[in-house]
Amino acid sequence: MGKHFWRAGCLAMLLGSTAAAAQQLPPPSDAPAAGSAQGDVSVTIYNNDVALVQDVRQLPLGKGQVRQNFPDVSAAIRPETVSLVVPDAAVVEQNFDYDLLSPSSLMEKAVGETITLVRTNPATGTESRDRAKVLAVNGGVVIEVNGHVEVLRDDGLPVRAVFDRVPDALRARPTLSVTLASNRVGTRPATLSYLSRGLGWRADCVALFDDQSGTADMQGWVTLRNISGTTFSNAKTLLVAGEVGSADDDNGNYTPRRRRVTRTTPGTETAAREQLGDFYLYPLTERTTIADKQTKQVSFLDAKGVAASSGYRFENAWLGSSDEPRSVQSVLRFSNSGAAGMGDALPAGVVRVYVRDARGQPQFIGENRIQHTPQGSTIALPTGDAFDVKIQPTTVSRVKQGDGRWRTAVRYKLTNARSRPATVELIQGGLDWGDVRVVEDSAKGERRNAGTYAWQVPVPANGSAVVSATFDTRY
Repeated sequence: MGKHFWRAGCLAMLLGSTAAAAQQLPPPSDAPAAGSAQGDVSVTIYNNDVALVQDVRQLPLGKGQVRQNFPDVSAAIRPETVSLVVPDAAVVEQNFDYDLLSPSSLMEKAVGETITLVRTNPATGTESRDRAKVLAVNGGVVIEVNGHVEVLRDDGLPVRAVFDRVPDALRARPTLSVTLASNRVGTRPATLSYLSRGLGWRADCVALFDDQSGTADMQGWVTLRNISGTTFSNAKTLLVAGEVGSADDDNGNYTPRRRRVTRTTPGTETAAREQLGDFYLYPLTERTTIADKQTKQVSFLDAKGVAASSGYRFENAWLGSSDEPRSVQSVLRFSNSGAAGMGDALPAGVVRVYVRDARGQPQFIGENRIQHTPQGSTIALPTGDAFDVKIQPTTVSRVKQGDGRWRTAVRYKLTNARSRPATVELIQGGLDWGDVRVVEDSAKGERRNAGTYAWQVPVPANGSAVVSATFDTRY
């Protein structure tokens, strides 16, 4: 066998065959005979990529210092959060072995060790076996064989690596190793609790809106996501709606404000749903298996005939003028109060809105996000831009007064190409600095807060309307 110059691309081919060879070796000592090693599992999943896993396992323990392995914990476990309670035993030491058995990790751990290379002659089918010492695995596999140093290359020749054993540092599954000081012999329950990343959930609602009846049928779904590297079998699952505090929170990132913002008037009704502190709980009614790399959907809301209405909204920036008419926002307004027909707190998520076309077929017309919403709230959900209802804001004049203040006149022209009247919620924003006064307006408006002044503007079918306003400001 001469000296060869092999490309690093061979690593993928070689390692692809090591899995089959490794299967011929005895399983790691911590591997259960079959199935999962988990016990009675409960999983509490929060919104911000954190979950609490509680796993009660029955352990047969001897007396004295014993080492106990806990396979099938989350691969995304936060080891510093582990808590283990075992009757008549104390924890001496614990280690999380997260270096999992794989073709690449098996080869990397074999550096300095001797393995067997099995090569097959494609012409004759004859196998040759050579003992080889693994020198390095850095972008490729470097070996010493028969007194020569070779770099394995991807030349299409059948080759596989056979290992004598599985290194002790590698685990077939994520494993927590604990040394216990046991006071007696016997089987007893061990309660293992820890926080994990990689488990999360989100809420999605579908609203089928009927403009004629002024109602919407609301369905809510919870989507579970598991990328923790571990399957949780037959688990009691509890979802918590709310943002729990975390030391990993990053409040320094600036997130641009979305153009279409859902407006919510907070409610004051107490939902009948179970609470945990200041958070609402959404328990799954039955145990479920949350498989790794899986999403799972579970219903949490089914409300018929919820009071709802459609409308329009436009918010103009301070000194905002437009050379062309602009579309107003289409808005779906509804309430999650008991009187409105829903009667439940809503977790943060996306609401998707559908309406039936002339043939009775539901069609998608838009979506937007809501935040955690207490029961009794009123929600104004923008779903898109209106085709037929437009507005053109114009700054007519801006004059500096003798006392240093400015007087600004603004005109808003609204048009409606629909065959029925429309009411537009017109909002002038940017008033939250200095002493801003509305000197004159052609329609009755109201000061919503320090930053906005709003009008409800009726626009006739196939017609137009104009609102004028004069503002007195310091700047």
